[in-house]
Parts: sequence; structure tokens; C-alpha cells
Amino acid sequence: MAAAILLLATVLVSGGCGTAGGGATAAAGRLPASDVNPLPRDRVGNGGTLHWPLPEFPSQWNFNHVNGTRGVVEHVIQGALPYLMRADEKAMPHPVPAYLRAATLERTEHGQTVTYELNPKAKWSDGTPLGYADFVAQAHALSGRDPRFQVSTVTGYKQISRIERGTRGNVVIVTFDGTYADWRSLFSPLYPAAAYSSPAAFNTGWLDRLPLTAGPFKLQGIDQTAKTVTMVRDPAWWGAPAKLDRIVYRTLDGSAMPGAFANDEIDLMDIGLDPGALRRAEQVPGAAVRRAGGPDWRHFTFNAAGPILSDPNVRRAVMLGIDRRAIARSDLSGLGVPLQTLGNHFYVNTQDGYQDNSGELGGYDPARAESLLEQAGWRSHGKYRAKGGRVLALRFVVPSGVPGGKQEGELTRALLERVGVRVDIQLVPDDDVFDRYVTPGRFDIVPFSWLGTSFPVSPMKSVFARPHGDRIQQNYSRAGTAAIDAAMDRAVAEVDPARAYALVNAADRLIWHEAYVLPLYQRPQIVAARADLANLGAGGFAEPAYEDIGFTGRRRDR
Repeated sequence: MAAAILLLATVLVSGGCGTAGGGATAAAGRLPASDVNPLPRDRVGNGGTLHWPLPEFPSQWNFNHVNGTRGVVEHVIQGALPYLMRADEKAMPHPVPAYLRAATLERTEHGQTVTYELNPKAKWSDGTPLGYADFVAQAHALSGRDPRFQVSTVTGYKQISRIERGTRGNVVIVTFDGTYADWRSLFSPLYPAAAYSSPAAFNTGWLDRLPLTAGPFKLQGIDQTAKTVTMVRDPAWWGAPAKLDRIVYRTLDGSAMPGAFANDEIDLMDIGLDPGALRRAEQVPGAAVRRAGGPDWRHFTFNAAGPILSDPNVRRAVMLGIDRRAIARSDLSGLGVPLQTLGNHFYVNTQDGYQDNSGELGGYDPARAESLLEQAGWRSHGKYRAKGGRVLALRFVVPSGVPGGKQEGELTRALLERVGVRVDIQLVPDDDVFDRYVTPGRFDIVPFSWLGTSFPVSPMKSVFARPHGDRIQQNYSRAGTAAIDAAMDRAVAEVDPARAYALVNAADRLIWHEAYVLPLYQRPQIVAARADLANLGAGGFAEPAYEDIGFTGRRRDR
């Protein structure tokens, strides 16, 4: 994935190889890498409908658009668009044979080239083969050279200097200016050339529609009233045929999911951080609870462009006034998972290369917070601090349908009140939280999760790189420095793992110093699913092969 994926908090289900029985290992304090009921295709039944809930109803289906880089979008398009690489449970990406026979890296004097040998059977739903034109259009649109393309990230693509046809029609040669260690993150997903042929096509051509597909499933319809997306098996798919007849994605408020799962209206649900939902799911006949170490991490994003949090010392004071362990303890209570705060913006606790770089900002120190606020000119004025006649008040924007979000806001309000900061909790509809509040900057603090990937820096560059004018990409804090940009550039250019770990952590220390994103903890994946649902569940870093998802028991055509 070339951009960071944001999630409100739910539906983190994934598939891949792994070990079943995550509940037992979780109870022992050790979460497995993946827990998806993995079965070979010959043990999965043919047919049936999978009812899959989504926490929000997307309108933008261009994943590389600034409003499209979301987990809910990826859950749908992963079964319908080409992903040249697919990660396993160890976060290692591998070519997907249905699309990519081989990808060969070669170092050159001035950079590197990657030769892609595509599967000659791979074609779009209009019959056009995947190939050179698609690579050229996507590389141009995501290069950042034309600001009219409203992209979520330019990382990696901006380093592409040339794309050439190979000696055979299914071979594409991509040349980079300089080295780019995370080249495997590019062109996954790959969009058809027509989708990226112009800024208008890129920005609006995939609003409320998927015009072309190239996967085991294709779009049957999007119901705006019912807020459902229905994907059906594509008979033109050249790979192993999908086991399921269809997948119906249904938008549900988080509070409605446990009831819908208990009533057999949906076939799986992310428990998220809701112990009540966990207890209810455990009582549903024919259900299984699957657990794994999640690739995503919970955090608070601060709006550093706001009138109050534009001062770095005020941001540092707010961080020091928030007890991260208390929030983690509250969020994870009753889930039977280890309690550990996160001290890194790129790696989660269980990844190679992780180290805690939080320093003093990772601790709870209200006395130091008060001192910094005094230095910034915010004086005690009754219950709350004030400066120039203005009360020190922060807007904490919470998606109304996300379990635990309001609780996080209330706990933050209680903690910051101790140092004289007023927190106003603003509940907003899930579908509006990013489009109407976060992206336009109408917030001071917002909680959500970033989904980790196999590429720790490339996706997160769009989150931490300095904005250029109105082009914030995914830097919702609207902060950053030249030093952070340079440090991330050095990290993504390093191919030696040990040196890359050191460079990533050097960049992370700089981000901690600027204090505009506060990591809280690595989120566990706890997914309730029908016990006979195979190759889908709590996948960790593993990405599912959608054609292998199915049921071992009765067909589900309700």
C-alpha cells in the first residue's frame, strides 16, 4: 500500500495463512500472528453469500484519492482490483501469480529498475490487458507533479523517472531516480489507465461507482438507500474461481453489529475494543472468536494548524497531561490482551525494528504539563487556563458510531481538566468525520487508527511530511519539518534492514519532538465469525486471497 490506511476503529478482518485457536493463546497473553481458520480450497464449499459489515459507507472508490485511502474501501476493492503483491502473516510481500509472474530488482548507477512480468491472462473487465498504459497513468497521477490530482500520497511514485515497454507485451520496466526500498508497495492496487488519465477522471470518476474491475469479484450494484455494496463472482476471472457466489457489504453503526451478528444478519464482525460485544459474540451458537496481533495502532491526532495547538509547547503539554496507560487500560479492559503503550509512529510493538522513542512525552507528567502551559502564557483563570481573554479549550471530535471513542474523549477531558485544559467532546456522524471535520481541519484532537503495513515508512510519509499549501495528503495535523522529511527520505532509500531500522527510528524521534501525533497502543484484532467461515478472520498483517474465502458448512444465501 502506497498510502497509510485510516480506520475509524472497526472491521479489521483479513485473511491468509496462520494458526487457528487464537482465543487460547490470547488468554495466555500471547497473540498469534494470524487466526483465520486457514483451509485449502478443496475443503471450502462452493457457493453462498458472505454478509460483511462496514462501519462507514464510502463514496470515493479510488483508493489513491485523499478521501479514498480507507480500510473500508480496501476491503471491497481487494477482491475486485489487481494487487500485484500480497503480504503474508509475517508482513512479507509476495507476487500474486494471477497478476504478476515475477518482479526483478536491479541496481543501476543512478538508482534502480524493476522489471514486472505480468500474467498475460490478466485483463480488465472491458477486455483490455493489464500493462504498460496502466503503469504510466498511475505513476503520473501519483507523482505529485500535477497538483490537480488530489492524491493521498506521492511516496515512491515521485521517484519514478521512466516507464518502458519490455520486449514482450506483458513486461513493464520501471526506472527509479535513486533507490527506493519499498518498491513492492507500488501499483497495489493498480487502476486502469482510463481512471487516472486526467484529474477529473481521478477525482470524480470513481465516486459511487467501480467502472472497471479485474479480480475474482465484480460489482453488481451500490444501493445508496440501503447503504450496501454487492460484489458477485466474475466468470471472466482467469484465476481459480471464487468460492463464494457473492459478498454483500452492509454499512452498520458499530453499536448495531453485535445484534446483527447474533441474529445471523452478518457473518463476521470486528469486536474492536468492546468487551460487551465480545461477551455477546461468545454466546452466539456456531460462532468463533478469532484473535491476532493487529497491524494497526490507536492514536490521537492533534491539529497543529489550530489557534491553540499551533504552539509546539502546548502540544507537548497536552501530551504530558494525557495518561496513555489509563486510556489503554480503559480501552482494552475485558478483552484479555496484554497492556502495553506504543512508543513509535512507524512500527508496532511486535515488529522487527521497534523501539520506544517517546522519551518524556510518552509518560504522564501533569506537573511538567502545567509548567509548559505557564511558559506558553496560559495562566490559571478559575477552573481553566486562559490567554488574551481566550479559554484554553480543545475540540475532541468523535465518530458517534465507534464504540469507546466517546469514552476516550471523556477520559481525556478528565485528565486535561487537571492541568487547566477544557475539552469539548463533539460527536459527529461516522460518514462525516473525515470529509467534513478532519480533512478541513475542524477539530483539535481526533482519535482513530492507522493500519500498519509491510512497509513501515512509505505509507506513513503522507501522514508526517510537511503539507504544501492546501495539499495536506494525509497529514491531518498540518505540521512537519524539513528534517523529518529528509529523515524519512533516507529511510525509504535504505535497502539494508539493519540500517533501515536505525534510520526509521531516527525519523521517529524527530516526530515525537514535534508532538503532533500521540500513539496510544497497538490494537489487537478480535473478530467474531461463523465457525465455518474459512480463510478470513483476524489476519494480522496477512492479506486475504478473496477467491479462497468461503464456508465449509451450509450455503448462506439469505
